[in-house]
Amino acid sequence: MAVDGDAGIFLLLGRLLFGLTLAFMGLNHFLNLEQMTGYAEFKGLPAPGFMTIASGVMLVLGGLGIAAGAYPVLSAGTLAVFNFVAAFTMHAFWSVPEDQQQDEMTQFLKNMVITGGALAFLAIGGQDWAYAVGVSLF
Repeated sequence: MAVDGDAGIFLLLGRLLFGLTLAFMGLNHFLNLEQMTGYAEFKGLPAPGFMTIASGVMLVLGGLGIAAGAYPVLSAGTLAVFNFVAAFTMHAFWSVPEDQQQDEMTQFLKNMVITGGALAFLAIGGQDWAYAVGVSLF
């Protein structure tokens, strides 16, 4: 079943907002590599430099894939997994001092919302998307 017509326009707008925002977030990993690596180290991630670069690549490629409609299942799946894992490893609000809990909870919930959006794109990833590059593994 193809997603086209008015639904196709709304899907395109949603893909652009969702995908390009995430790609920009990934680009931020590279533009602020030292700060992002320090934060990952502070959070206790192993190989924080590598993890910062790897997560930046996942966000950039996944976001651009959703925006362009290229490899939508792979792109959406990557974003869903990354954001779900990041929510629990980077923003465990229940394990920080009380004065940090609200900020961490906001970031945790942001990651969960992104996970939900990525899962929605994953659910429709096998369909033909209007205004899409149209390359796919599935």
